[in-house]
Amino acid sequence: MRKKLLDKKWKILLWLLVSILLLGLLIIFGINAYVKYSTKGQILSSNDDKIQNADCVVVLGAGIWGDEPSPMLKDRIQTAVELYQKGIVSKIIMSGDHGRADYNEVKVMKRYAIEQGVPSEDIFMDHAGFSTYDSIYRAKEIFSGKKIIIVTQRYHLYRALYIANQLGLEAYGVAADKRTYSKQMYRELREVLARNKDFVKSIIKPKPKYLGDVIPVSGNGDITNDEINEFAQ
Repeated sequence: MRKKLLDKKWKILLWLLVSILLLGLLIIFGINAYVKYSTKGQILSSNDDKIQNADCVVVLGAGIWGDEPSPMLKDRIQTAVELYQKGIVSKIIMSGDHGRADYNEVKVMKRYAIEQGVPSEDIFMDHAGFSTYDSIYRAKEIFSGKKIIIVTQRYHLYRALYIANQLGLEAYGVAADKRTYSKQMYRELREVLARNKDFVKSIIKPKPKYLGDVIPVSGNGDITNDEINEFAQ
């Protein structure tokens, strides 16, 4: 009799654990689906009239290889440069990780854009874009963006656009998928959890680790350089 009671308790416990697991998965994938569905209409081509008259394009960092942008980052910068050359935007914000003296994503990003013909003064460097949330938050609060175009790969755009929406920005995305990227399945799976994390973060709306003085994107981007005349021709 006692054994039967123990077996019954174990079955109930197992059922509860399975139910909790299934509920957790339902929440995780439900939030993921909501973030994607609510922003998919904001991912546009460079020919769409909605992206005209944007304050700037925000390029999200994606790692560098020494003094060169990674292939994924290179495609993001090139997409932003194309928007600039078409006259769709007149300013670019390069937002990435410059948390260490020996690792400077934004300097590499800006140099690459200059090599493609974009004037230094039209490129702003966001040295504290340590996360997608921080980059979008700072685009609004530090660089005074109100209508922005976000450039990154499509899988990443949903989350970036969702954050922008929750922070009160008018935002559109242009996908920078110019090739097939290695380990993309891993990125897609990781992004599911990242969307959940930033869904919660967008409710709480914490301030980024670093803010600072306002630097309107309508001004001269050279004020954000590490050194005066750093990119002088």
